[in-house]
Amino acid sequence: MYSNKNEVPRRGRSFDSMNIGHEEKLLNNEINKSTFTRIEESSEKKNASEKGRATIIFSLKNEVGGLVKALRLFQENHVNLVHIESRKSKRRNSEFEIFVDCDSNHEQLNEIIQLLRKHVNVVDVEPPDNSCLHEEDMNEVPWFPKKISDLDKCANRVLMYGSELDADHPGFKDNVYRKRRKYFADLAMAYKHGDPIPYIEFTEEEVQTWGVVYRELNKLYPTHACREYLKNLPLLSKYCEFREDNIPQLEDVSRFLRERTGFTIRPVAGYLSPRDFLAGLAFRVFHCTQYVRHSSEPLYTPEPDTCHELLGHVPLLAEPSFAQFSQEIGLASLGASDDSIQKLATCYFFTVEFGLCKQEGQLRAYGAGLLSSISELKHALSGKAKIMPFDPKVTSKQECIITTFQEAYFVSDSFEEAKVKMREFAKTIKRPFTVRYNPYTQSVDVLKDTVSINSVVEELRHELDIIGDALNRLNKQLGV
Repeated sequence: MYSNKNEVPRRGRSFDSMNIGHEEKLLNNEINKSTFTRIEESSEKKNASEKGRATIIFSLKNEVGGLVKALRLFQENHVNLVHIESRKSKRRNSEFEIFVDCDSNHEQLNEIIQLLRKHVNVVDVEPPDNSCLHEEDMNEVPWFPKKISDLDKCANRVLMYGSELDADHPGFKDNVYRKRRKYFADLAMAYKHGDPIPYIEFTEEEVQTWGVVYRELNKLYPTHACREYLKNLPLLSKYCEFREDNIPQLEDVSRFLRERTGFTIRPVAGYLSPRDFLAGLAFRVFHCTQYVRHSSEPLYTPEPDTCHELLGHVPLLAEPSFAQFSQEIGLASLGASDDSIQKLATCYFFTVEFGLCKQEGQLRAYGAGLLSSISELKHALSGKAKIMPFDPKVTSKQECIITTFQEAYFVSDSFEEAKVKMREFAKTIKRPFTVRYNPYTQSVDVLKDTVSINSVVEELRHELDIIGDALNRLNKQLGV
């Protein structure tokens, strides 16, 4: 998406397209003679760290050759001209204003302005931005994926479980179950971006376990789940065969989500680090397990399994506002420090996993950890649990508990409110750039200098043109 040209957005007609008679001929002669040249390479290198892009806007006095005299001053003072154009003045219709973009430091800029005032009327000056990020600053930034296929490099860095189980895991002594877990882990480890997710022939025992969880949770959803969840669950039953007697296939679910919100599913063998998991969300990729919890304890699991993923997460990933909220947490994590990752992961834990919202004056659950746990879902909405307003600054310091119920739950009035608060919180994360997701290339644009930022501005201008055209057409239809 980056432009190969180091030009700023054009503000008016090109200087070359204007017919200003004698002034234009003189200028073209000067250019053809190579009168305006770049600074010596050694001088550029010496001052590179001090320079930035500056803009000078001036109008010509009533004097023959004024433009050429003005432009020659830049060459004589070793200031490299990057872009020149002109437009009719908004201040005086009889005048033209000249825009000059140049590479300059503050000292050079002050000198050139003083000299210009002898020949032109200086209208406005934008000083050097000096906003280019030095490579040494980027070298200190932790690696992060720049495009969706880069997730292949981190999706297999499983921290726990996978095919290995702890001694207190319900399936630890079940060799058949452990062999089955290895099968699922091997499938996930072999997966690469762009591959179809393998179809699974679930065993009768696995389907029965899923059925118990599905049946018991569906008894609670009408009175405990948020309205967005209740809206999307029937759609998943219709298009992905969410049923008590059937475990949905991840490929079908991924295709459904892609059409609804642009999210896709990627199989994973077990727990990822917070950094790697959140990075997937930045690309609207949800790392999802395929194995089923042990049948001896269908209503308990010490780890995320496919019951948790499909019944807890997927219905809300099909909701546009929630999908964007999840992605923005992911984008905020890219290149962040370990401390910032921990804070973001904690906010994710108490929203996407254990979040509550208010609807029609009642508390409702939207967190996947609640919506896939019968006992904790009842507890969180029992009136006995500690409920606090969601505030990222406070929430990020709360202890995350995975062995018992949470000591506190956080409530938001809506996903939009939570999203706004997370956006403000993300601005406090210290990193020498920001990122923007490009849905066309499924990559992130690293905005670290004026060139990359200008490229985004140009795209936004195009989008605004489309909106303006749509409004104009609507006004015509309404007779406005």
